[in-house]
Amino acid sequence: MIDQHERESGQSQRLQQHTLFDDMQALLTGTLLVSLGVAMLGKAHLITGGTVGIAFLLHYFTGMSFGKLFFAINVPFYFLAVKKMGWKFTIKTFAAVGLLSAFSELLPMVFSMETLNPLYGAVMGGLLCGVGLLVLFRHRSSLGGINVLVLYLQERYGLRAGLVQLALDASIMMLSIPMISMTSVVISLLGAAMLNLTLAVNHKPGRYMAI
Repeated sequence: MIDQHERESGQSQRLQQHTLFDDMQALLTGTLLVSLGVAMLGKAHLITGGTVGIAFLLHYFTGMSFGKLFFAINVPFYFLAVKKMGWKFTIKTFAAVGLLSAFSELLPMVFSMETLNPLYGAVMGGLLCGVGLLVLFRHRSSLGGINVLVLYLQERYGLRAGLVQLALDASIMMLSIPMISMTSVVISLLGAAMLNLTLAVNHKPGRYMAI
């Protein structure tokens, strides 16, 4: 029988620290996937949660670009990230937020959609955002805002990041009812469920440790 020391030794050998190249490709891959998911949600005139959802609401209300609003909204959350998650996490999160903001501004120049079924947009947009966030989470990064809070709660108290974020996202969506139709809100909840279930199933405490 393998004793506790041997099990811990084997686990430590399996955990390998991410290199700078690993983190760079993860930030690029994750934010590119999320930017495409956000574009699909926006094309279908849907909403989502977190700071992305808040940026969408302000975009619909003011007409300002999503990318600029998203970057500005995240600024206050960096203080929480530094205090609770450390400088390394905060720097990578700042880079991810900047990349998503830039990609969201640039995407319409290289990609466009004439028509998009809202149900398909909700499912695929939610999945793309969920997979993109999963890539970022596994490299100890996030897209700021609520992502920082849910990651802290998972690492500190073992609460599922996806389930906590789903509850918070649903609350944010309820606030969007004056901005978009009730039908769009209901369809948006489907997209949020796809996003957060992707995280809940694939980012469980103890299943994967990013170092």
